Amino acid sequence: MSRGTTRGPGDPLGLLRKILALEDRKGYQDTAVAGGLANFVAVQARTHRPGSDDGHAAETLAALARLFRGYDQLSIDERRERVAQAGRLLQRAAGRPPRPTVPAPTAPRDVQAPRVERARVPPRAAAPRRLARQARVSALTDPVTTLPGVGEQRARQLEALGVRTVEDLLYLIPRRHKDYSRIEPIGSSLFFNRECTIKGTVVSVDQQRTRTGKTMVVAEIADDTGSVQAIWFNPYLARQLHPGLPIAVSGRIERQRGTLVLRNPEWELLDAEMLHTGRLVPIYPLTRGLYQKQVRTLTRMALDAAAHLIVDPLPEEIRRRHGLLPLAQALEAVHYPDSEADERAARRRLAFDEFLVLQIGLVQRKVEWQAQTGHAFRIDEELLATFEDRLPFTLTAAQSRALGEILADMASPRPASRLLQGDVGSGKTVVAAAAALVAVADGFQAAILAPTEILAEQHARNFSSLYDVLPEERRPRLALLTGSTPAGEREAIDVGLRDGTIDILIGTHAILEERVGFARLGLAVIDEQHRFGVVQRARLRAKGYNPDVLVMTATPIPRSLALVLHGDLDVSIIDELPPGRQKIATHWIEGDRRPDAYRFIRKEVEAGRQAFIIYPLVEESEAIDARAATAEYERLSTEVFPDLRLGLLHGRMRPAEKDAIMTAFRDHEIDILVSTSVVEVGIDVPNATVMLIEGADRFGLAQLHQFRGRVGRGAARSVCILVADDVSEEGQRRLNALVETQDGFRLAEIDLEIRGPGEFFGTRQSGLPDLRFASLGDLGTLQSAREEAHRILSADPTLSQPVHRPLRERVDRFWIPGAGDLS
Repeated sequence: MSRGTTRGPGDPLGLLRKILALEDRKGYQDTAVAGGLANFVAVQARTHRPGSDDGHAAETLAALARLFRGYDQLSIDERRERVAQAGRLLQRAAGRPPRPTVPAPTAPRDVQAPRVERARVPPRAAAPRRLARQARVSALTDPVTTLPGVGEQRARQLEALGVRTVEDLLYLIPRRHKDYSRIEPIGSSLFFNRECTIKGTVVSVDQQRTRTGKTMVVAEIADDTGSVQAIWFNPYLARQLHPGLPIAVSGRIERQRGTLVLRNPEWELLDAEMLHTGRLVPIYPLTRGLYQKQVRTLTRMALDAAAHLIVDPLPEEIRRRHGLLPLAQALEAVHYPDSEADERAARRRLAFDEFLVLQIGLVQRKVEWQAQTGHAFRIDEELLATFEDRLPFTLTAAQSRALGEILADMASPRPASRLLQGDVGSGKTVVAAAAALVAVADGFQAAILAPTEILAEQHARNFSSLYDVLPEERRPRLALLTGSTPAGEREAIDVGLRDGTIDILIGTHAILEERVGFARLGLAVIDEQHRFGVVQRARLRAKGYNPDVLVMTATPIPRSLALVLHGDLDVSIIDELPPGRQKIATHWIEGDRRPDAYRFIRKEVEAGRQAFIIYPLVEESEAIDARAATAEYERLSTEVFPDLRLGLLHGRMRPAEKDAIMTAFRDHEIDILVSTSVVEVGIDVPNATVMLIEGADRFGLAQLHQFRGRVGRGAARSVCILVADDVSEEGQRRLNALVETQDGFRLAEIDLEIRGPGEFFGTRQSGLPDLRFASLGDLGTLQSAREEAHRILSADPTLSQPVHRPLRERVDRFWIPGAGDLS
């Protein structure tokens, strides 16, 4: 390796003379050496301690270290005088022999005698930093441009990360930390592929051209035990690094042409506070033009400048009860922890805060909603008994329990908000139909909102069929309203709703249109509620005077997610399947075994059964390597099952076409239904016994469970076959989970663990404010926060007591207008 000019640590006084001359030329701006004169001289003094080979230089450096202490805080005139004193001291040192001791030069009173040994000061106990002293922050809401070095361009980069204020910077939490805390001597224990930190002095700096034309900066760094090369592909570093510079370097040791090197390591001045090396180093989210060192410098600056402005919203009693760090300490430790345990404790505190304000908002909204005047429905027990007795099946104990809870809500004068949760095929529809019947019998109307036309049409058929068991004069009058309803029918429905001749309206988003009005809406039922946003749910509720609200989902929700999404709802769970529902054998095969699956389907069809074949796409796509329903329908019809009756169903078909296909399949005019995910909800065919899902790894676990629930509804044994090739590790976990368990609630927990709440359920659409720190897998912290929310609100419902005012501000800021309306 070619070397640059070397001026090693052998002549520290000569090096210092040149640096002081440069400082003079630069006007005493403390820019002659990176990190400042005080840092540089202090490091040199520690490197050449009294008793070394050159005791004369060591004594002079010790005196100079005392002289330059606090240099960065002095005025220009004071700095000029300090540099002049140093020059005189160096001149005297150059002209006289070494002596056992060197009297200290005249120095200001704040210059103290050096200590014999200097212990390492932990970061949080370090002396005030230059950046902190330069930053003048008067409020956490100050813009980031208040901080030194943040101009308009840097502010735009930070805004891309959601950072606009100093407080935003405090809450820009690292994605992870790199562990550079292991400090190694260069010559003794460095080895390949190990991350560590070394401390030494730059011996040489060289610039080289790579074969691709890039500039490579190569620095040799040495300590008392050996030397190692560090390589950067950043020519700017050649102006920052120079021989004699003491630095710390952190990175992964690699081998290059038989030599151990560090490629693009983190580095910083040895005497600076360790932000980038020698510790757990934070790794932040970035945007174009923004680098880790810049973000670390800014977060460090914000913590130092604004720590005294941080107001802890949690009283000490609550912190003590739950073993939580003070907020300022937690924010420090989440950025710059001394250990992994410190970081965990910090993140737990921030997660608790987030869960607490979330739960306070949910509990408050439940109280506010139930404080309004609602309808106390009269329960027609005789009509209800007739309805249940004439059903072709008996309600399960779980269905009866859920219906009893809903009817108790309806009999109360408070508006009800209840979640009815049950697995696929558990019988939620009949429970909703019974509740709607009670509302209609008392002179009110009901609305049933479904996310798709297929499901709305299915509900209309099911409700009509269920009510057929009643005497004609007691049957509710139904209407179906979707985006495909002709204009003439729409007008008739509008009139019927307003004059009360329509009792129950079943439909899609069309129900939410402004033109749709009810004479006396008393019950609003929202099916597959997670597919509707906050505004849509509120719009339906506004069509009546505080109607009771029943939301239903066939997607089992883990308890932690239910507490977050539905903390303002009462919950009823149907955790029992009706008699006759079969356990569905589930198998995962690769594509080369597809012919075996086709033979099995043919065998089932020959036995009088039916089958589904599901594809992830409607049409083939060049961008996605997945089978498409339309092309596969043609192939299956002509090459695989030419003698059988196949049907095609997908979301691009007109409602009338879809209805015709579903009816034909239900009536066994079709043997095999080839479909996209449109069959996830809305089709009930007890004779179907095979569900084959192509590209199964492209679907979520909850969706796969929904597909599987389309079979196993009759008395015959049913099978679900998952076909997937080249499955990712995450995909394998999902498919294996589906093979191993039929429990929808357990599958939901696994899906949550694998994909997180946003993918699992669409938290933004569900009206949930963003959770930045809290993990929904942390049920313990969530439960503690919920209990604390109830405890606080029972003592101070409006959070008006002085001790709770900071917490109230947090709650108000967290809950944007309308976000808490999860009913």
